[in-house]
Amino acid sequence: MTLLVVGAGTMGEWFARTLAEATTVTLTDTDPERAAAVADRLDARSVALDTDERFDTVCFAVPMPAVEAAIAEHAPTAERAVIDVTGSMAEPIEAMRTHAPDRERLSLHPLFAPENAPGRIATVADAAGPATDEVRAALAAENELFETTPDEHDRAMETVQAGAHAAVLAYALAAEDVREEFHTPISGPLDDLASQVLSGSPRVYAEIQERFDGAEAVAEAAERIATVDGTGVEELYREAREQR
Repeated sequence: MTLLVVGAGTMGEWFARTLAEATTVTLTDTDPERAAAVADRLDARSVALDTDERFDTVCFAVPMPAVEAAIAEHAPTAERAVIDVTGSMAEPIEAMRTHAPDRERLSLHPLFAPENAPGRIATVADAAGPATDEVRAALAAENELFETTPDEHDRAMETVQAGAHAAVLAYALAAEDVREEFHTPISGPLDDLASQVLSGSPRVYAEIQERFDGAEAVAEAAERIATVDGTGVEELYREAREQR
């Protein structure tokens, strides 16, 4: 199978590397030098963004704001299947249905940074077939795949990404620097988590906040905690326990 990966960033490189043994990989990117560098590392090849070549499968590994335009431009080059690994699902799937209605369609969301692979991958097989089955089999060799729906996935991202990132960022902005000896079994891991989040790409985190709701709910909860008395805080702890 021949595979074109549109987007040679960290996720595109991870996907290309993971599929390299099962497919013949080609990369393209808005930055041709980046695509060429990734291709060299993977012993693959790169092509210009406006290539007229056709491939069995085209994978979109671009930033979320760019995915719909990328699908519109490159889906016609796919002979068999189109795939996205952008992080959202409802909008890419709708775009793939529009621009590749007679192709196999698969949406994937690796729930980890590429440098932390392998891990869990959310999957929606919108139109499954031999090509997408081959891709899923290659990914399942090292990763744990689970099925979801576009709506369930995007709702979950409001909590596990937008809300979680907002809560950690708020702690990082509010916390004062203290000696290591003062950290508790709660604050120590939280401080480590903040460091982990802050080591990531601000642009990617910003895209997540723009795409998914969730930060507002965290802000509202923090406001409730900050504006009640001791008895009210106790009630909030009880409320949180009941929700879990």
